[in-house]
Amino acid sequence: MSERKRIALLIDCDNVSHNSIEGVLEELAKYGMVNVRHAHGDWNNSSLSGWINRLHPNAIRPMQQFAYTKGKNATDSAMIIDAMDLLYSGSIDAFALMTSDSDFTPLVLRILESGLPVYGFGEKKTPQPFVDACSPFIFTENLAQEEKEKTDNTSTKKAKKSKAELRRDNALVKLLRTAVEQSSEDDGWAHMSHVGHYISNNSSFSSINYGYRKLGDLIRASELFDIEMRNDGSVMYIKDARK
Repeated sequence: MSERKRIALLIDCDNVSHNSIEGVLEELAKYGMVNVRHAHGDWNNSSLSGWINRLHPNAIRPMQQFAYTKGKNATDSAMIIDAMDLLYSGSIDAFALMTSDSDFTPLVLRILESGLPVYGFGEKKTPQPFVDACSPFIFTENLAQEEKEKTDNTSTKKAKKSKAELRRDNALVKLLRTAVEQSSEDDGWAHMSHVGHYISNNSSFSSINYGYRKLGDLIRASELFDIEMRNDGSVMYIKDARK
């Protein structure tokens, strides 16, 4: 059994809501152990009061950064320095950045150059360059809503994209079909895990952004592919339905 990744989660509290932190940690648990949890911000600022209430329950360490100069984002600089220190320490296998600020795009590219994955989490206002640099990138609004559903039975479930909506998303259809084609064997059938691996290595895609917890569920809903369950139903294979 391979060792679980050691993940460093760095949070830009100035640019992302505290409402999704539990959902972010739950999502990261799929990839490994989040043994570093740093929340950057000026904790004297009343706007971070919501974050303060989430630190202790989630074992997150607050990293104080005073705003020495008005108009300058000292939090960004401190977070970048923190990330580089962790990178050079050699004690981290992956990074997770929780921010909606595109200024961190060069940091993501630098981490990727060192061979470490970067999982991105930010609000839907996040600029596309930062979204594209991460793999995957998940919108925190989706995770926040899921968290609310667990504690509020009266809330309506987050709407999943319908078959028609999925098929109208040309970029999504192209990504899925390319992934299956590149991962398929000579008979045209592709192992689901190989498809997922191709997608994670070549895009910022996450099925959660479409309302589906698993890629397989999204693929079923799209009805773009034939599906076979093999090995007593434990392994999913898919094939382009056009072929």
